[in-house]
Amino acid sequence: MPEGDSLARMAGMLRPALAGRVVTAARARAPGPRASLVVGRTIVDVLATGKHLRIQLDSGLELRTHLGMHGTWHRYRPGEPWRRPAARAVLVIEVPGAVAVCFDAPSVDLYETRAAALHPVLGRLGPNLLDPAFDPAEALRRLRLPKRAAVEIGAALIDQRALAGVGNVFKSEILFIERINPFVPVAQLDDATLGRLIETARRLLVSNADPRTSPQRQTTRDLRTGAPLAAGPLWVYGRTGRACRRCGTPVRAAKQGADLPRTTYWCPSCQAEPRA
Repeated sequence: MPEGDSLARMAGMLRPALAGRVVTAARARAPGPRASLVVGRTIVDVLATGKHLRIQLDSGLELRTHLGMHGTWHRYRPGEPWRRPAARAVLVIEVPGAVAVCFDAPSVDLYETRAAALHPVLGRLGPNLLDPAFDPAEALRRLRLPKRAAVEIGAALIDQRALAGVGNVFKSEILFIERINPFVPVAQLDDATLGRLIETARRLLVSNADPRTSPQRQTTRDLRTGAPLAAGPLWVYGRTGRACRRCGTPVRAAKQGADLPRTTYWCPSCQAEPRA
């Protein structure tokens, strides 16, 4: 599933082609939004909010896509062949000189920008880690809500209602960097530890959001100097059974989460369970 950094890259790819241009044609796969409502309107901006991509129009309307596990956005020149079958396109927007196509997204809708706070999904999102005005205190407050006290920290970090943008890759990487066992309940972690997790999450997403500074997703570098800290791009994600890049212990993996179990990767030595 694309995470906050991937959505920021997609928004950065689409914005130069779409922002400030008039929509000449648009179509959406049924059931979906009435794409005709955006034709003739000028695109004001293309934004990434957590795992959501938002296209704002001068009419006060806004298109939102959530890409799920397999969705993506492509940008083409008029007449250029698409890299995925047309049958998989859920939303197509044409402007002079460019065609933006959203493939395989399970969620596409159209609503008034002023009503975003009331949107059933956007209105519940926690602070966006890639927002320049990101509020770490609010993220900490949300992690500290009583309903999350017994939630394992690995599951809490990908709860978009607590903080928006972290997905399965960054969850495992953040916890490894901070040497936190993924299965420890939030209540057992002090505010300083949660603050470090929030800070590392923000730094990792910001450092990976710009393709000019990070051609591929990489977490194994010093976030302050940019110096590489290991040979590969990731510390533990996807490395089940392989030697930990820090201590050599085989990396482990297990399903985590009640509603939608996701695979968590961790080093049992670097991230040992705390003693009772």
